[in-house]
Amino acid sequence: MKNVLAIILGGGQGRRLFPLTKFRAKPAVPIGGKFRLIDIPISNCLHWDIKKIFILTQFNTMSLHKHITDTYKFDGFSKGFLHILAAQQTIDDKNWYQGTADAVRKNLRYIKPAEVDYIVVLSGDQLYRINISEFINFHIKSMADITIASKPINRKDAQGLGILKIDHARRITDFAEKPEDKNILDSLFNPSDYLGGSVKENYLASMGIYIFNKNVLFELLEKNTKEDFGKEIIPESIKEKKVFSFIFDSYWEDIGTMKSFFKANLDFTVPVPQFNFYDEVNPIYSYGRFLPGSKIRRSEIDNSLISEGSIIENSKISGSVVGVRSIVEEGSELNRVVMMGADFYQDPANPGKNQVGVGKNCFLKNVIIDKNVRIGDGVVIDYRGTEKVETDLYHIIDGIVVIPKNIVIPNNMKIE
Repeated sequence: MKNVLAIILGGGQGRRLFPLTKFRAKPAVPIGGKFRLIDIPISNCLHWDIKKIFILTQFNTMSLHKHITDTYKFDGFSKGFLHILAAQQTIDDKNWYQGTADAVRKNLRYIKPAEVDYIVVLSGDQLYRINISEFINFHIKSMADITIASKPINRKDAQGLGILKIDHARRITDFAEKPEDKNILDSLFNPSDYLGGSVKENYLASMGIYIFNKNVLFELLEKNTKEDFGKEIIPESIKEKKVFSFIFDSYWEDIGTMKSFFKANLDFTVPVPQFNFYDEVNPIYSYGRFLPGSKIRRSEIDNSLISEGSIIENSKISGSVVGVRSIVEEGSELNRVVMMGADFYQDPANPGKNQVGVGKNCFLKNVIIDKNVRIGDGVVIDYRGTEKVETDLYHIIDGIVVIPKNIVIPNNMKIE
């Protein structure tokens, strides 16, 4: 694995996760109570001894950069590194990153000196655990130029993703982006014996995770100006390069929408979640905060995740994720709530208009509460409609009420 360099794409503007991306890049969005999305791909690399890592960033980078530099430090006695390559204007190019391939192309000068033969390209905003060692070994054994990690899916879901067609050796023979035409879908059907005996779905979706031979990556990017791997570079390379599919038949979630983000977080609260943070062998790394244990008094908590440093007083919490330093005052009820917590503890001697956290006698259901939010006493949030709403205090997306970072919700406000 010392012969492998990882490039983690720091994500675009993250419009579909707005307002969570109002002040931060999508990979910096908190998830699972105490982690950030970027922790997933970095941890995957470290588990498989990949310690040459570039992270490409562009939008709202301050929070992301701070988290990475505060969290991930390699010792000075190894050749490992984790470098952030932020979008920049140069003498040769005044433009920002225009797509995934363009982002890598603009940084080839920094990638070239790396003494490696293989480059793995990972997304910074997906939820998955992949054995990168098996991925690399499949790539080498297949004598591939490019290998794409692919997820088996059903026909209905195939209409919204990039779909691959393979032969018996799992070499990719065809590709279509979001195919809706019946005839095209029929042509992309993969026989079960090509996929392996345990795989039940017959369509393969690209996960946006790639392995390139280093010389092939440079050849593909230097000879054209195409901007995107999934839509342009990969489909064209199938015609002239040996492009294979590594089939990944485990949990994978592209955190691309508010609905998928909310669903993924709530799944952490069930007895056996699809994504397991409780893995002692391969933990997900994150920033160490050195917080005290959570303090819970006279409360009823069911199927919920409570992060460290929280204080919960005489409340009822069910099916919810409660982030670090969260305060929930007495008489409140949280049902299907993703509460990201706070960056600080408020001084009790100077509480201000509202305490950071959830006030007294509140009822909150199907809500995402971003960091440092102050929800006053007697607030009711129980929206049951489908209309998309955008106000200064909250947004409603896919039936989920989202309270942006640092917002103050006044006492007795109702969102129904």
